[in-house]
Amino acid sequence: MTKSQYAAAGVDLEAADDAKTRIGKLVASTRTKLSVGEIGAFGGMLRMPAGMKKPVLVMSTDGVGTKVLVAVQAGKLDTVGECLVNHSVNDILVHGATPIAFQDYVAGAKLDAPMMASIVDGVARACRAHGMALTGGETAAMPGLYQHGHFDLAGTIVGVVEEDQALHGDRIAAGDVLVAYASTGLHTNGYTLARQVIFDVLKLQVDAPLGDTGQTVAESLLAVHRSYFAAVMPVISKIHGIAHITGGGIPGNLIRVLPEQCEAVVDSTSWTYPPLFRLLQEAGRVSTGEMRDVFNLGVGLIAVLPRTEADAAIAAAKAVGTEAWVCGEIRSGARAVRFTS
Repeated sequence: MTKSQYAAAGVDLEAADDAKTRIGKLVASTRTKLSVGEIGAFGGMLRMPAGMKKPVLVMSTDGVGTKVLVAVQAGKLDTVGECLVNHSVNDILVHGATPIAFQDYVAGAKLDAPMMASIVDGVARACRAHGMALTGGETAAMPGLYQHGHFDLAGTIVGVVEEDQALHGDRIAAGDVLVAYASTGLHTNGYTLARQVIFDVLKLQVDAPLGDTGQTVAESLLAVHRSYFAAVMPVISKIHGIAHITGGGIPGNLIRVLPEQCEAVVDSTSWTYPPLFRLLQEAGRVSTGEMRDVFNLGVGLIAVLPRTEADAAIAAAKAVGTEAWVCGEIRSGARAVRFTS
């Protein structure tokens, strides 16, 4: 098959080469002292950080779900890349790991150079913010699989932690408290239901004001998934366990770090749902139970730590502009997450 025939079938190799050139510059902007090898090689290489006694690699792969559909509707593609990285950073932060490398995967019907550059610009920006190398990735044009103008975005992160400092939740005990860290919005979960309520039930456009949020639909739904790395790492040695509140909400994620015979009791009166979540519940007629199972409800991360360390954790978060508060406690009992009102 000739080049022109391939392009006619939907894959433009010249455009792909242009995109790779632009992406190469973004990748170069994230290189760190751990980086090894050439940009554009088949594999990304990284040295292990010096001075570690028994380093353990922590890896995670994730995506941003149907948030990409809102990005396409709004014509704003860079922030979903930033969301992808921050989400991944939080996923390994729960184990106490520091991120050192990231790789992204973008697939769509047609990946033109400006589109790719915008998406990867957000990825690279978040990598630089965490001192982490974007060591490579993959782009795939698949017009037979994806609808025109649509794409999917995923990534893999690699972090490192000393083995004896890794968090597993096994230190959590009755008497510990739960410290909640505020989210910036939906983060990267619950978009299928949120889009149904906003676009199908309320029939709003992306540039329309969204209730009492003080933002447009696009501004609210595309708010960048917050990274909690800077807020948590100053007190990481005091923490017994961390839950990243993603799909499954508080009950579905907090239980993942609880040891047996520990019940997490969440005080639902310790915070008020942000306007976006109140709108989704009221307009969508969503039960409180389902809201808790689908959305983060304004809480993006929960740390479990001794009561005597709660003030220090809250102060560390406040120092970097993240609101945090005590939202419950650990009690003896069957392994579960329970809400009080």
